[in-house]
Amino acid sequence: MRIMTVNYQALEFAGTPPPPGPARHHSVVIVGAGPVGLTLAIDLAAHGVAVVLLDDDFRLSAGSRAICFAKRTLEIWDRLGCGQRMVDKGVSWNVGKVFFHNELVYSFDLLPESGHRRPAFINLQQYYAEGYLYDRAARLPQLDLRWRNKVVGIANGAERVRLSVETPEGSYALSADYVVACDGSRSAVRNLLGLESKGRVFRDRFLIADVKMKAPFPTERWFWFDPPFHPNQSVLLHRQPDDVWRIDFQLGWDADPDLERQPERVIPRVQALLGAETAFELEWVSVYTFACLRMEKFRHGRVLFAGDAAHGVSPFGARGANSGVQDADNLGWKLRYVLEGRAPERLLDTYCEEREYAADENIRHSTRATDFITPKSAVSRTFRDAVLKLAQDAPFARALMNSGRLSTATQLSASSLNTAECDYFAPALAPGAPLADAPVRLIDSDGTHASWLLSHVGGEFTGLYFCDGTAPPEAVIQTLAALRIQPVLAVPDGLRLRAEAASTATWLEDAHGLLAQRCDARAGTFYLIRPDQHVCARWRVFDASAIEAALARATAKAGP
Repeated sequence: MRIMTVNYQALEFAGTPPPPGPARHHSVVIVGAGPVGLTLAIDLAAHGVAVVLLDDDFRLSAGSRAICFAKRTLEIWDRLGCGQRMVDKGVSWNVGKVFFHNELVYSFDLLPESGHRRPAFINLQQYYAEGYLYDRAARLPQLDLRWRNKVVGIANGAERVRLSVETPEGSYALSADYVVACDGSRSAVRNLLGLESKGRVFRDRFLIADVKMKAPFPTERWFWFDPPFHPNQSVLLHRQPDDVWRIDFQLGWDADPDLERQPERVIPRVQALLGAETAFELEWVSVYTFACLRMEKFRHGRVLFAGDAAHGVSPFGARGANSGVQDADNLGWKLRYVLEGRAPERLLDTYCEEREYAADENIRHSTRATDFITPKSAVSRTFRDAVLKLAQDAPFARALMNSGRLSTATQLSASSLNTAECDYFAPALAPGAPLADAPVRLIDSDGTHASWLLSHVGGEFTGLYFCDGTAPPEAVIQTLAALRIQPVLAVPDGLRLRAEAASTATWLEDAHGLLAQRCDARAGTFYLIRPDQHVCARWRVFDASAIEAALARATAKAGP
């Protein structure tokens, strides 16, 4: 694929005039064209759902903002057809290092095993991520993206939601079956409905400086506690594309945000880290306050909330944008199934059940990290410093150390959509877990082709059946076809099977045996996988009635 050379940092869009005529009705209106709103809109439109996406701005993200995108987020974007561009442009990394004063006390690898398509993280400026998502969105005829369209009124009715929208050319009204607010931490939709996010604001401030420079630092996450160049505070360093480096400086609660943004204050801090002889340019500067907040409920009738509109966390740990993209991944298929009549409306309540749980998990990790990074008392600081001193030699101390637990996919083990296990399996990939990727070879009439498992799973319910090298019983294929479950058939490594049933099923050769190993599978093992690539049930023996019941449960047609 040819990568276009586009200055996404400066990309701007013309306003969209109000549509003529009376208020028009739509299936879904999404408010906010950031990474979360674009992800959800692409997912829906790519599966045939007509979507209107409104944004009150006319440009992409100002400044780099979110830069750390996790493996699970990349897998979601792969499914939507834009993950490769993110990885090609982004800076891939797996290793992080923690320093106390100027000594290395701990190094960790977030993806120590091989056999994964994507790295633990990439660093990529948000304006690039939004730009690649926009390019994908612009190719979808079912997606109507309207810039400079500001929602100024909302009526959340029992049968539909009515919106009042303001543009530079005039105002108009529209209605929708469902509205999804992805409009950020200052959500206009939330405010118009008189709702709020509650939680904890931490008494500390941090300076973000994006610095353009040539530097010999490796592509790793470096975090300093109390370094000599910024005493009694913390500093974080990340590499981004285009020779841009993200530096976060802890400032303390008494710092004046307006004053600290001034170049004459920022430049000496950067020089203290890099050395006075290092040439650099400031590209973007911001000051922020830590806060962990969330709405009590993410669904209010026909209005749903996702991303920062629903929840917010402190930035250390890269949990904000990654969690928001997972919100979109969770909600997209559920909205589609309800609109298509394939699931009852109560399936949308499981979006709240699962993603409110995920928000609480992220807030818990973020709060613990913040308390460790910014101790609030002399006793807390003494404890933290003792942990850091011990961490170099004592493994138990490393478990207590916290420079921001990095984002991982939430394990939805308590979801009401899961079917309880009746067979013994290894704990990994239990119901609620996202399916782990693995290298495979796609088998077709031309032979075999190197591929990855997740390239063949998702969008619809998938049945992953492990064969012994022969075709499965015809009843397996018939059952899956009757239930509208995509069949994916895995055979052991080395069999080089030519698939007779390639026209009705996807056949994969388990390259290196990693797929069976990660799924703890043997011949006859069957996994039922949701459209968002989460496992919802698994068995050692294929059982048509059990699978039908599990599918009903996973679509909220049947309760626990």
